[in-house]
Amino acid sequence: MDLDLDSLNQQLRDQSPADIIRWAACLGEPMMGSTSFAPNAAVMLKLITDVAPETPIVWVDSGYNVPDTYRVAEKLIKRLQPNLRVYIPEVTAERRNALMGGIPHPDDNPDLHAEFTRQVKLEPFNRAFEELQPKIWLTGIRKEETAFRQSLDVLSWDGRGVLKVAPIFYWNESDIDAFMAEHDLPSCKHYFDPTKVAENRECGLHTSA
Repeated sequence: MDLDLDSLNQQLRDQSPADIIRWAACLGEPMMGSTSFAPNAAVMLKLITDVAPETPIVWVDSGYNVPDTYRVAEKLIKRLQPNLRVYIPEVTAERRNALMGGIPHPDDNPDLHAEFTRQVKLEPFNRAFEELQPKIWLTGIRKEETAFRQSLDVLSWDGRGVLKVAPIFYWNESDIDAFMAEHDLPSCKHYFDPTKVAENRECGLHTSA
């Protein structure tokens, strides 16, 4: 795709998330979404299933999710009926914990933590990319979340050459809360991402090729 992202980002910045997804769908290229079923993940699931319900949505289930996350995920799957594609690591959590001595901390053993992250998140996600061959990736990243994401925009090129489209990039927490309340969407109270030690830390999904 030959796109002028600077110009398009200016045009799309003030568009609604639904209109941004419609714009992406009109490009006529293979498109996918992604979810982690983290708190407020229902926002993007609702937007995608309303506007482009046929879009495959990838969920990398690391095997480390807590029960509340799985329960809310099931509620959202039944209610929104996304075209969900579930990918899991090649090694079970129990086997990995035995070999790695639990979840490695990035400060204590950065190399081991990097390998842990590759196994539980990056490898399954890259497998999804290889199988689905998307040209467009709908993602729920927002500018205010991390320092790295502040360098991005509604549209950006992923390291894989895929067009990353972030419909809610400029939304703040109040916007998220209002949308969740308006549509009475469930949110898990307990969520755990084993690849992060802080909410504002990147897990590598948006920084890897």
